[in-house]
Amino acid sequence: MSSEDSNDRPVPSAAAAQRKVLVVVADSLSYFGPKGGLPADHPRIWPNLVAAELDWDVELIARIGWTCRDAYWALIGDPRIWAAVPRAGAVVFATGGMDSLPSPLPTALRELIRYVRPASVRRRVREAYTWLQPKLSPLGWPVALPPAVSVDYLEQSRNSLAQLRPELPFVAVLPSVHQCDAYARVHSGREPMVEAVSAWAAEKSVPLVDLGEAVRDNVFHGPANPDGIHWGWEGHSAVARAMVKVLTEATASTAVAADEGHPA
Repeated sequence: MSSEDSNDRPVPSAAAAQRKVLVVVADSLSYFGPKGGLPADHPRIWPNLVAAELDWDVELIARIGWTCRDAYWALIGDPRIWAAVPRAGAVVFATGGMDSLPSPLPTALRELIRYVRPASVRRRVREAYTWLQPKLSPLGWPVALPPAVSVDYLEQSRNSLAQLRPELPFVAVLPSVHQCDAYARVHSGREPMVEAVSAWAAEKSVPLVDLGEAVRDNVFHGPANPDGIHWGWEGHSAVARAMVKVLTEATASTAVAADEGHPA
């Protein structure tokens, strides 16, 4: 970067420079409410509930259908994350639910449908995919991303951040639960994902938030989103409470380690 570029950059205020940021890399569960998708600054989605409780800012990087692989790609490719990491209080990777869903049709096919031309052919391909997905989902295999691959991307993400800021708390999640007809209400891939992520987290001392445990009652007994996969407001509140607890413990542990003069 040239000196001219540096001079053109705005200088943040002292208060802004000191205020911590909660960096959340996630899928649509982070920003969908009971009626659909919401803007990143909506006060009732869980990242903003957590940030409000901690009195932090929040940088939410998320898209529908994202897996741990997509989260890693965002980490290395999205300049918003690069800008937020220097003053981050913690980074949360809230992906893994999509990874564990049945994907009997190739994930690449789903992602490429948007590029099919002309539009009339694209609509027919999407209709065929939507018709086949629930009929093949009871097979339960393959999943969108195998647990070992998901964990590998999580570890690459954790390690990349640790190279920049070894003291920065990194939090991951265990998959949510669902009763989504689009997946024939099948989620046989959840337990293998839970086992793989839990083993990695134990080895690397990564705090975990169990999304499934937090939202189970909301998903199965409502009121939640009618699609059977996204949550209602109580689901977001429950995840926020669990996340605040884990982040408070993680940041306290980091502070103690810093006081004692060794890495967290």
